[in-house]
Amino acid sequence: MNEDIKRSILEKIEAYETIVISRHIRPDGDAVGSTKGLCKILRDTYPAKHIYLVDEDFSEYLSFCGGEDAPPESVYENALLIVIDTGTRKRISNSAYGKAKEIVKIDHHIEADPYGDVNWVEDFRSSACEMIADFCVTFKDRLKITPEAAAFIYMGMVTDSGRFRFEGVTGETLRLAAAMLDYGVDYETLFANLYTEDFKKLKLKSYVYDNIKLTPNGVAYIYMDRAVQEKFSLSLEGASDVVGDLSKIRGSLIWVAFIDNVEKGNIRVRLRSRFLGINDLAIKYHGGGHNMAAGATVFSVEEMNDLIRDADKLLGEYKSTHGDQI
Repeated sequence: MNEDIKRSILEKIEAYETIVISRHIRPDGDAVGSTKGLCKILRDTYPAKHIYLVDEDFSEYLSFCGGEDAPPESVYENALLIVIDTGTRKRISNSAYGKAKEIVKIDHHIEADPYGDVNWVEDFRSSACEMIADFCVTFKDRLKITPEAAAFIYMGMVTDSGRFRFEGVTGETLRLAAAMLDYGVDYETLFANLYTEDFKKLKLKSYVYDNIKLTPNGVAYIYMDRAVQEKFSLSLEGASDVVGDLSKIRGSLIWVAFIDNVEKGNIRVRLRSRFLGINDLAIKYHGGGHNMAAGATVFSVEEMNDLIRDADKLLGEYKSTHGDQI
């Protein structure tokens, strides 16, 4: 079935003279890597086509990837829009998406909104970049894949899988990653850009470690209020990234970062876990995502405390049946 969908997507790509590639708002490494990687491949393979990328608003840690200006809305009328790594219409990064002639959706989230004319959704995949790598391997004789394009795709596979540690990583994931490496990815430079940190970032980690709180059952959480964001000159994305710093506490299987979003009048929530799912909890609090990595939104400190209590109850119930786990 998916072979037919991939073939249908390639046929759409070959049929259109104008293609716009988009992703979700506040994009991570997977969203940036999948869209920039596919864009590079299509521009190299079809140099006569007009290939545009909506390439804005990504995190500071991905600034080494470079950016480009968004296309004018006038290009959408006769265009194919390819939206990658975006589960719902409301999270598409460009408001003009509805003007496109047709939409292809490529995504690895649990499907709640099948908005595309062609929907290729595989929620068992560790990343959208894994799907793009699969697309590349399937049509390797018809697509031009350079080291630069492969590096973008490999980047998304690495970051969204936690360097191949998270749920969803399979032998097929590693085989596809190896296929990208075989195109000549400069992974030393890539990893240096992704994982070296400046002194200011280390000072931020020191603050986070000093201010982590634990619930009775071991939920680790931190609240990044506006004063903290200003002290460390953090964007909302930079403040959200601290959720990863909470993951190394033994016995803490759920960790949560709350980020004060004064402009929107809410508190952004980043939820992560190991062994047990937290997507239903995220859905309860106006969000969703993956089984063990999701986002949510709360609208008061009281609602934030409600979420913490619910997370603690969820973890307590899990531990009562599974015992303490790493």
